Amino acid sequence: MIFFEYPFNERVRTYLRLEYLFDRLFFTIQSSDTRLHQIAISTLFDIIDAIDRSDIKGSMLQDLEKQRLFLLNLRKYKNVNHRMLELAISELGDVSSNLVSSGRPGHALRDNEWLNSLRGKLLFSGCAAQADMPSYYFWQNKSESNRREDLNNWTSHINPLFESLKMVLSLLRESGNFVECVSNNGEYQRMLGGKEYQLLRLCLHEEQGIFPEISANKHMISIRFSSQDSNLKSLVVKCDVAFKIAFCR
Repeated sequence: MIFFEYPFNERVRTYLRLEYLFDRLFFTIQSSDTRLHQIAISTLFDIIDAIDRSDIKGSMLQDLEKQRLFLLNLRKYKNVNHRMLELAISELGDVSSNLVSSGRPGHALRDNEWLNSLRGKLLFSGCAAQADMPSYYFWQNKSESNRREDLNNWTSHINPLFESLKMVLSLLRESGNFVECVSNNGEYQRMLGGKEYQLLRLCLHEEQGIFPEISANKHMISIRFSSQDSNLKSLVVKCDVAFKIAFCR
């Protein structure tokens, strides 16, 4: 199964971009290849840039508090698993507290003189080569364990943000239930009836060999399904398509 997601607002779009960057960061850190460790450092800079463009921390704290209040309200219902509910409330509180106490995300990394000098070199193709930055070349030739220790140490300064992001997106995704739908001649439209959603999720089977192109606003969504030819050019599908869709809010 392939899951496609479409954010209804810029806040959720930023969350999804950060999730993508964190996934790449952790994958490349686990590698033993020094070239992938360079990608890890570049991704770390990408995350800091994304954080600097908006108040991500404030948005996440607001979302976590909304979820905590929602869960607290569930205490009055008898058919709720109260043990699991209390665990969820406690976990939300811990994640929020860690994010609050972490200070400005990535602040220590911005003050790292060596990282900043490397950041400037990586902006230009090839300028982090040995001839341009021998100190970086020296770091690359350290043992794998030493490099990974440095990478994990730098990443620790934004881990509270990652843990909050993971929880916010998990709760958001769990708020939507998938229903089966069929497009008409490769197209699907649906009125939203004034309901404000944050995330659309769409599920297709890999063997269908198609992907959705989604556009939406607060009033309606429009989906067009396409395939690809041998040159990866998009081809509009002209048949009915079975898929699953979920609206999360």
